[in-house]
Amino acid sequence: MSVTEALFRPLLAGDRSRPLITHYDDAAGSRVELSVATLANWAAKTANWLSEEFDVEPGTPVAVDLPAHWQTAGILLGAWWCGAHVVSSAGEVTLTTVDTEKPDGAWAVVSLDPMGMGLRGTPPDGAVDYIAESRIFGDDFFASQDVPDSTPALESLTVADVVAAARAKAVSARVLSTMDWTFPDGVVAGLLSVLAGGGSLVQVSNPSTLDAHLESERATPITAA
Repeated sequence: MSVTEALFRPLLAGDRSRPLITHYDDAAGSRVELSVATLANWAAKTANWLSEEFDVEPGTPVAVDLPAHWQTAGILLGAWWCGAHVVSSAGEVTLTTVDTEKPDGAWAVVSLDPMGMGLRGTPPDGAVDYIAESRIFGDDFFASQDVPDSTPALESLTVADVVAAARAKAVSARVLSTMDWTFPDGVVAGLLSVLAGGGSLVQVSNPSTLDAHLESERATPITAA
């Protein structure tokens, strides 16, 4: 069973409309809220895109070099859904921001647009626009093969390792975080712990008004400890 099936799919059995990830970028002045269902759609589109366009299957290394962001959450869950081994570099497929040097292998650029729009210009030479490419794929993903617990999932951690680590830190409350999603600790503590506990995450980039966010979102701070 993949990381996504173990930690995220159980949330779909509950209230799919409830807020799951609320992302603020204080520098841009943006706020975006994703429900369980909306994040599931992005994850499914990503999984279908990776498996159909790049033949990603259990154990295939997919590099994700992106900041903590709602789009990154959809990418990570989609990659794990089809069994990818998520790494920070040297993937057969690499997803980065637009201002990154060209990696080896297939390359997709992620806009990080708060409203989910694609790149405003053409992608860099050799890259594709993740949003434009993945958007056309299906909102449901049906895995063609099982993902064994021993499959590498996040750097040196297997699927079983990641799931166990997330459940050990499970968070059931609505929490606010400015944590970087470093691999593996930041992703486990800052994202997967919330999924494991059925909580709700307010993720703030470029924070400048945290007290106001804590009050308006009725959230409590979360730390890596």
